[in-house]
Amino acid sequence: MDFALNDEQQMLADAVGRWLSTDYAFEARQRLLAPPPGTVPAHWAQLADLGLLGLLVPAEHGGLGAGPAELMVVMQSFGRALVIEPYASTAVLAVSLIARSANASQQADWLPAIVEGRKRWALAVLEAGGGQDWRHIATRAEPQGTGWRINGRKLMVMQADTADRLIVVARTRGSATDTDGLSLFAVDANVPGLRARHSPTIDGMRCSDLEFGAVQVPAAALVGELHGGYAPLEWAVDRGLMAACAEALGAMEALCEQTAAYLRDRKQFGRALAEQQALQHRLADMLIATEQARGITLLAVARVDGPDPLERRRALAAAKSLVGRCGRAVGQAAVQLHGGMGMTDELPIGHYFKRLTAIDIGWGNSAHHLKAFGDCA
Repeated sequence: MDFALNDEQQMLADAVGRWLSTDYAFEARQRLLAPPPGTVPAHWAQLADLGLLGLLVPAEHGGLGAGPAELMVVMQSFGRALVIEPYASTAVLAVSLIARSANASQQADWLPAIVEGRKRWALAVLEAGGGQDWRHIATRAEPQGTGWRINGRKLMVMQADTADRLIVVARTRGSATDTDGLSLFAVDANVPGLRARHSPTIDGMRCSDLEFGAVQVPAAALVGELHGGYAPLEWAVDRGLMAACAEALGAMEALCEQTAAYLRDRKQFGRALAEQQALQHRLADMLIATEQARGITLLAVARVDGPDPLERRRALAAAKSLVGRCGRAVGQAAVQLHGGMGMTDELPIGHYFKRLTAIDIGWGNSAHHLKAFGDCA
């Protein structure tokens, strides 16, 4: 099978790479870390101008109508540059759910605003009772007049502090562990009754804990079929997992390149560190782990939009588990091979390791997805 990029994908990779190399140098990124809550992401307008916010948006709504392969190209580049904009929350998770579940009127209203960079979204799913399993949903939405009343609490909602709207997963019937009875609601981020507590994450991004206290939303806030939110949500989360794997792959590639350059340039007793066989073996282990991550990520790309949900879940669980382990191995080796410098904030190495750690933890760590893979057998 040929895994080479076609002409259009290569043009996309080149365009994204040129922008990141000029506008997203490491020093510039450091100045963007941990902005005050609600601050508009610094490069959001550029993402819109490049068409990246509409990468997965259907062409009839102003997007590029691209697929998983193009998403991998973009996320790989973002991983190499340690991009901190809330791209996945809006342009991957929210777009996927809106494009698959929302009605024609909602799509016409919401998708062009995302493409043009006028609106940002966040997905509120995880809850305290489920641990790393997003399928445990106790937040409830009950009929109230002509609309709905939402009560519950969501944890670790990524980039909710800069979002204009939220897609909230709430239970409209059944118990907390039922897959049936989940519904999706579009909720304004400033709606009365919604309280938020924002926190920085280890990789320089932000997450929020959200409490919904009798939040009132109109009937038009329902996204998709009542009680039928599980299947589109599972597919969108799997797309997000694939994007995270591709981003981790880009970070691992950058770590291998920067570590190899350091070993060539750094001299000890008049000889380059790269001449020491033990260090060559460590670098070779990093490269092997990166290639393992590449292979399993390509499998995830091939399966994520496939017709068989079980085959998709197996592929994505395998990818997230293996990429998490490979990222940890590559990050640890890179820090160790740089010595004490690898732990400093002034060097990119530690920042890559932190981002890889956050990717591993997000939406279930390696152990969680290894179990999920076994459950799909």
